[in-house]
Amino acid sequence: MRVLFLGDIVAKSGRTVVLRELPSLKRALKLDFVIANAENAAHGFGITEKICRELFGIGVDVITGGNHSWDKSEIIPYIAQEKRLLRPLNFPAGTPGRGMGVYVDGSGRKIKVINIMARLFMELLDDPFSALEKELPLGTPKSAGFEAIIIDVHGEATSEKMALGHVADGHASLVVGTHTHVPTADAHLLVGGTAFQADAGMCGDYDSVIGMQKDGSIANFYRKLPRVRLSPADGEATLCGTFFETDSSTGLASRVEPVRIGGRLKSHIPTL
Repeated sequence: MRVLFLGDIVAKSGRTVVLRELPSLKRALKLDFVIANAENAAHGFGITEKICRELFGIGVDVITGGNHSWDKSEIIPYIAQEKRLLRPLNFPAGTPGRGMGVYVDGSGRKIKVINIMARLFMELLDDPFSALEKELPLGTPKSAGFEAIIIDVHGEATSEKMALGHVADGHASLVVGTHTHVPTADAHLLVGGTAFQADAGMCGDYDSVIGMQKDGSIANFYRKLPRVRLSPADGEATLCGTFFETDSSTGLASRVEPVRIGGRLKSHIPTL
């Protein structure tokens, strides 16, 4: 199975590059399933039903979230009923939506997607380690009937993301980080066969401060006055993500590579 995970889609520039590149990427990489983190897709803060439908319409199968999932309050009734839109699993009980979903691809294969939020330098949600362990099979993904299990770890600290990766090693197909908007160079297979990348990066304009216009972001570091309201950068964006393939006998990963297309970063497209 071939899967693409797209890092944080930031504002209009990020949506534009995904809308432009994803259809051809699906053909070139013969993708079976696509996941995208899109909690920053609506002008940099939150997501709307319209944007969700737009992404689903071009081939995104599941959308994950994070600390900005609720920035657009209009999303609350939609996330309560749309199973393809996730928010972190470890939000308190009673939070609208769900942090895990089971989906079926065009060939009838079951894929489990888990969205978790880390706690270091983040809002202190329920324990992500305990929440994640409850959703992992005792053995490989295939032993539990899944072709793949994919985990989006939304967090600041690479140490916490790596620790969660090792907890899931041998039980999940991919553990990939989101939130920092910077792609890391550590895409590799863990010893138990789980693919890992600490952060997939963002789909957005890299002539920015993590997707926001430079002047306002820099001013906020200089001054202790009321913060300048940030606006998203709107230049040419880079599509960033993580591509992996699974071993059909186990559901663990047989290969993992970063994906980068367009914009200011050096492009990298896996070859089949």
